[in-house]
Amino acid sequence: MTFSEALHKFRFHLLLVLPVLIGLYYSVVPDMVVQWSSDENYSHGFLVPLISAFFFYQRWEQLRDTHVAPSNFGLVVIVAGLCQLLLAWLGTEYFNMRLSLVVLLCGMTLFWFGTQVFKIMALPLLFLVLMIPIPYIIYDAAAFPLKLFVTEVSVSTLKLLGVLVWNEGNIIMFPNTVLEVADACSGLRSIMSLMALAVAFAFLTQESHIKKAIIIASAIPIAVLTNAMRVIGTGFLAQYWGAQVAEGFFHDFAGFAVFAVAMVLLLGLGGLLSFIGKRE
Repeated sequence: MTFSEALHKFRFHLLLVLPVLIGLYYSVVPDMVVQWSSDENYSHGFLVPLISAFFFYQRWEQLRDTHVAPSNFGLVVIVAGLCQLLLAWLGTEYFNMRLSLVVLLCGMTLFWFGTQVFKIMALPLLFLVLMIPIPYIIYDAAAFPLKLFVTEVSVSTLKLLGVLVWNEGNIIMFPNTVLEVADACSGLRSIMSLMALAVAFAFLTQESHIKKAIIIASAIPIAVLTNAMRVIGTGFLAQYWGAQVAEGFFHDFAGFAVFAVAMVLLLGLGGLLSFIGKRE
């Protein structure tokens, strides 16, 4: 039996599962969507399900004729996902409550359709993990050292360019003003958004696993580098035109410009890797 035949045969089973999932996640998923809209760190969450759906559509030709061989291991994964949901709900831990939905979807795919179908569906399913906001304790633990690193790089660069500047922690001091490298300038926000786009870009444009890994891994240094450029530009403005100019329109505009530059660098790297592939 092929995947498309299995979908037709089990259509009523699948339709019965839908209200169960809605019942289990009736508050979990809407809360996550609210966080996407209210927290700029996770606004890319709206794009993730759409990209995941595109990955599914892209694989449909291969998927529909794939032989279905249901796996009982899927039941183990389903039970693990339900336990994860229960324990996270008892502890009011949102990350694991949300993650358990992806675990359940993986388990149901294995249980009804088997490992061959799961291998094809792995990318659309696992890509959904990128829509889940990370726990704040992890966010804060990662943001603080990133802020210090961006501050040190920016201050060192400004000194090399002849700007009179010094820092204490993430506070940058000029003779006429003081600037703080906030969480938004740490690069972590850009890393999370750029990582989701880098995964999509890598799987859409590259065949080689090594090239995919290079593009995905490059999201981190590109995000940190472009945010350091933002801080350096802000420092220049603060030094020569005052803090009001640096913290006004430029500061907001720089956030968009920095992400645009990061996207250009990512696309440039992808183009370079594709060119190297043609040369080989």
